Amino acid sequence: MTKHPKESYSHSQSANICDPIPQLLSSFVDTFVDFSVSGGLFLLPSPPPPPPNTSQPLQTLHSAPDRLVAIGDLHGDLHKSKQALALAGLIDGEGRWTGGSSTVVQIGDVLDRGGDELKILYLLEKLKREAARSGGQVITMNGNHEIMNVEGDFRYVTPRGLEEFRVWADWFTTGNAMKGLCKGLEKEKDPFDGIPVAFPGIKEEFFRGFRSRIAALRPNGPIASRFLSHNLTVVVVGESVFVHGGFLAEHASYGLERINEEVRDWINGLKGRFSPVYMRGRNSLVWLRKFSDGAAKNCDCSALEHALATIPGAKRMIMGHTIQESGISGACNNRAIRIDVGMSEGCGNGLPEVLEITGSSELRILTSNPLYQRKPKYHVGDDRKSGLGLLLQEGGQRQVDVKA
Repeated sequence: MTKHPKESYSHSQSANICDPIPQLLSSFVDTFVDFSVSGGLFLLPSPPPPPPNTSQPLQTLHSAPDRLVAIGDLHGDLHKSKQALALAGLIDGEGRWTGGSSTVVQIGDVLDRGGDELKILYLLEKLKREAARSGGQVITMNGNHEIMNVEGDFRYVTPRGLEEFRVWADWFTTGNAMKGLCKGLEKEKDPFDGIPVAFPGIKEEFFRGFRSRIAALRPNGPIASRFLSHNLTVVVVGESVFVHGGFLAEHASYGLERINEEVRDWINGLKGRFSPVYMRGRNSLVWLRKFSDGAAKNCDCSALEHALATIPGAKRMIMGHTIQESGISGACNNRAIRIDVGMSEGCGNGLPEVLEITGSSELRILTSNPLYQRKPKYHVGDDRKSGLGLLLQEGGQRQVDVKA
């Protein structure tokens, strides 16, 4: 029996209306999983992904913004991370972006030593999207702990950190199972494929957490590719060069854009199991300590000058990695600025401080340290705080703004 033309048209129209349903379901499931894992965050829509088998270039060079804020190592402490962001007026009490057109650089080491690693990754991603709508930007970077985790080195993972990833894996696999019930969606890859079920020397109670962490963070793992692959390893913003540990002239000769893209490709599973050689060893970009010794006089200022000379217009290198127990400090006539204050509860439990650079290249420290509430302001410099906030100036002054 031949169908009436109107009946055929109606059936075709109905099929077209139903076409988007699988993708809508997938989007709903992803949003539900994100909300559950992130501690209740809703992310603004992300930009459309690039075409398959292509990569968008990572922007290594940025012009100087009117306001630049640099934040040091966060190490899994969500509470201190929010305190640092609030110090600079970047978020409100609900964690929403209030930084306007500010540019923020987080110097890496979100992972390890704490139990809120994923929540911080989600928060920074949320702020990236909100900042973009206000003309601002949030730049995230690789630290040595991001590199270690992608390589499967979990020496500094905490039980709470393992548990957070176990919970993520439960939600992620549940979401994949829900998608699998819908015809029209490709079957999701098993994130645990090839991962052992037991680990010698590890307590059985942590097996699931270890498996989940490997699944999430190994090259091309769901968390590695979604979040860490967008991190930069070196970035130049105006007159400031940012890197987690430090960079040498040889790194600049190799090419900063090339480094960023090769590390990204490795995290995305295109370059084997281990990171590029310039990310490993004591003189690597994320492990170097030549410019961050607690005593400024021990810094290798000659190597620093040689490295900065390779970047046109660069006046300073800003780095994390090495805890400055007395707070953000400068060395080599403020050509090296060290911003890791060990603020995480699992790594020093220091008071949050952030660095602010305004359009006039004025450097200020915004601190939560109450010892400075009745003290004059100081410029960043080669000084050390001692005892009850006494400043022992070695080569300059340290400007501090106290925020509640």
